[in-house]
Amino acid sequence: MKLICIGRNYANHIEELNNERPDEPVIFLKPDTAVLSRPQPFIIPDFSQDIHHEIELVVKINKMGKYIEPEFSYKYYDEITVGIDFTARDVQQRLKEKGLPWEKAKAFDGSAIIGDFISKKVFSSLESINFELTNNGITVQKGNSSLMLWKIDELISYVSQYFTLRTGDVIFTGTPAGVAAVKPGDVLEGYLEQQKLFRLNIK
Repeated sequence: MKLICIGRNYANHIEELNNERPDEPVIFLKPDTAVLSRPQPFIIPDFSQDIHHEIELVVKINKMGKYIEPEFSYKYYDEITVGIDFTARDVQQRLKEKGLPWEKAKAFDGSAIIGDFISKKVFSSLESINFELTNNGITVQKGNSSLMLWKIDELISYVSQYFTLRTGDVIFTGTPAGVAAVKPGDVLEGYLEQQKLFRLNIK
């Protein structure tokens, strides 16, 4: 299983981090060791003083595909959930300043939480799905798939031009505004259309 992550896919998140708006999807990968097994807590690593939460819609690939046309992308996933792409923002900033890859800031062990998957058939439209993250019961991030610069089917097609998609691969589709640092004692909960799909303790 590989985790394919999309960066800068919401205009409001691009603005909050003062990043340039990309002309095409920004892609980075996480290894399978990045997936945090639940109910294990997320332990803040020693190498960062500024770990940020980033809530995202996540889709699971259901069959192998390569060079997928956008109009056929819908055939390659049946389930959707929410997850967190944890980011060592201080580490990432240092790497960006030097023009270096982000892996140490994005792909470290335990840097991805994936919620319970649910069938995409329960949604009347995948073009407008609400999702949110709460921290200690307070909403800290809210998003809607209609605000994506590139929609789910477009992303699947685009990614498949570079990487063969295999059954079980997941795609993190980008985060909206509201990213912020986590601290010990925080309890994060992810919701998809008001259905809670994960709960995570921070230590």
